[in-house]
Amino acid sequence: MSYIDVVVAPVHSAKKQQYLEHARKAAGLFKSQGALELVECWGDDVPEGKLTSMPMAVKRQDDETVVVSWILWPDKATRDKGMQFIMTDPSVPETLGDMPFDGKRMIWGGFEMLFKE
Repeated sequence: MSYIDVVVAPVHSAKKQQYLEHARKAAGLFKSQGALELVECWGDDVPEGKLTSMPMAVKRQDDETVVVSWILWPDKATRDKGMQFIMTDPSVPETLGDMPFDGKRMIWGGFEMLFKE
């Protein structure tokens, strides 16, 4: 069964191009570890909520945009092995460079695909 990693993060709006370049580098790394697809989405209509919202979840500041990303893996075993490499291989930080967003406010999780049509 396919497996998906989802990320929501705040990115400085002025760093959209830097973020895109970082995402393309990351895509190459994840695909080299078995990922099938990476999708990066730049927030366009992401309203502030009263109780909960994506901007609130990542503590978005006025000069930031919420991004949503996901990585499609063929299965959880491939994902676990690929993520182990990404998180531990010493070449990865050098390849990716500095993250153009505040990783402390990033939220993420892994999901078993339940339905796709």
